[in-house]
Amino acid sequence: MSRKHIIALIVACALFMQTLDSTVLGTALPAIAVAFGESPVTLHLAMTSYLIALAVFMPLSGWVADRWGARDVFRLAIIVFTLASIACGLAPNAEALILARVVQGLGGAMMVPVGRLVLLRSVPKHEYVDALAWVTVPALMGPVLGPTVGGLLTTYASWHWIFWINVPMGLIGLAMTTIFVDDIREDDVPPLDLRGFVLAGIGIAGVMFTLETLGDGLIPAGWTMALGAVGLVSMALYIRHARHIASPVIDLTLLRVHTFRASVAGGAVFRFGIGAIPFLLPLLLQAGFGYSAADAGLVTSAAAAGAIVMKALAGRILRLFGFRSVLIWNGVLSAAFMAACALFTPATPWWTMVLVLLVGGFFRSLQFTGVNAVAFADVEPADFSQATSFSSMMQQLSLSVGIGFGALMLTLSQMWRGSDTLSYTDFPPAFIAVGLLTAVSSLFFVGLHRTAGDELAKRSAPAPAGAMGGMAAQPPREDP
Repeated sequence: MSRKHIIALIVACALFMQTLDSTVLGTALPAIAVAFGESPVTLHLAMTSYLIALAVFMPLSGWVADRWGARDVFRLAIIVFTLASIACGLAPNAEALILARVVQGLGGAMMVPVGRLVLLRSVPKHEYVDALAWVTVPALMGPVLGPTVGGLLTTYASWHWIFWINVPMGLIGLAMTTIFVDDIREDDVPPLDLRGFVLAGIGIAGVMFTLETLGDGLIPAGWTMALGAVGLVSMALYIRHARHIASPVIDLTLLRVHTFRASVAGGAVFRFGIGAIPFLLPLLLQAGFGYSAADAGLVTSAAAAGAIVMKALAGRILRLFGFRSVLIWNGVLSAAFMAACALFTPATPWWTMVLVLLVGGFFRSLQFTGVNAVAFADVEPADFSQATSFSSMMQQLSLSVGIGFGALMLTLSQMWRGSDTLSYTDFPPAFIAVGLLTAVSSLFFVGLHRTAGDELAKRSAPAPAGAMGGMAAQPPREDP
């Protein structure tokens, strides 16, 4: 294996651990609740606290990596994440588990964006797409396999192992980082924007906590909405603050770069579907069709298999058609296969569902690779750390919003039927809504020039005007 592939796999392992832990706890909550003598609703905080910690601390990761070096921070993040995973498995009560999950989220928040930064600084620009294709697979596999892994380990071993499986991966990642990753750091690092970090942290935490707990009865609805309002006000104050400081913790001026803005906005809408499907599909198979957790996991894993198949082809497809055409038309195809899940019924053969999910995972993997790569097409190397923090934070927020959107669609369908019981008939409207919302993401890429990202895709000339609907647009630019 080449060095770029080894570094990509190191980052991929870190990303897999982070995305897996975002979803693995869900199927184990009933067993943990019994062990601790708590209600599953209370233990929902163990999931929420991890997601909030991820989003709050991600903006800080770029500054920390520049200040102390990406390799050292990446290694420290792996150590923190692994030790926190051990603490989660040894937790004697719910309070200790929630605290350990916050620390685990801190490690994950540093691990993933800094890992991407390591990849950006270690791989030549024209090889970034091929390297990123290796990283994309675990990003898609984690949310799909998380519920399955959690269910199998909880059923056949114990819930403690859903955390302890991170230990061998963490040790391997730590050793390989030490051997293969160079210690690259910035010489001139501005002071930390502490005030901006506090404002952004309160804003992100308030909004995310509202999205994660709205409607689940965890806290009174009035308090939930008040927290959401505080979050929105704090975000508005941060935007005002960021305009009057030279080096804000979240650099909003990056949105002036057209390719970065298209990736962040279009990628966020696309990830609404990425977040909703792993939530809706296992629930449909188990609550709607009566599948066991193991059988539902085997069916949903077909999407991860499709992502693996795409790994070797993503670079060639982007080279042949260009980022703009692929992101527009492949986004529509991905959305169509998400909406196709609305056609599943209890009588649908399992192999038909597997085929739909396999092909859908194939297209989603290509879109994921393209969106992540084009974000850095026109970003200056000096801004890589800020850009990776910004994009990672938006990815986490959009995935969480996707889960909430899927749950909202199911709730509205139940209200329309006038029933408090979930039925498989509630899922088709949800899948269609997710598909339509995901299709909207293609509109954000219409304004890209046909040559956008050509250096990343190693394209010597733009594709013909008719290829995959490619049309002329404005050249890559930094908007005022």
